[in-house]
Amino acid sequence: MEKINVKEKFALFNEKWTPKIIGELNEQHIKLAKVQGDFVWHDHENEDELFIVFQGTLYIDFRDGSTKKIGPGEILVVPKGVEHRPWTKDGEEVQLMLIEPKVTKHTGDVVDEKTQTELEWI
Repeated sequence: MEKINVKEKFALFNEKWTPKIIGELNEQHIKLAKVQGDFVWHDHENEDELFIVFQGTLYIDFRDGSTKKIGPGEILVVPKGVEHRPWTKDGEEVQLMLIEPKVTKHTGDVVDEKTQTELEWI
């Protein structure tokens, strides 16, 4: 059992939209990501997804036309099966944590140039 310094882990990578695994909890992966610009519309048919923003402001669009704005220290749970598209504004880099089941595919069943199939542990 070792403590994890989240700030130090964020300093280890610069890739955008490429989550890094930093831990496991009850069959869940704890991931860090740096994001910038637009991501792909997708859903996770069988898994909820928890977003925790550490730095910047994350926006998430939903197919019903709504958009949620999540700032530092805020969280949002996207329920399973809900199609969503995360994005950032004006080129801002956002640092966030994701907590989701280990079986969760990065972009659900959508395959895009940003889709990651193998996630790195850091």
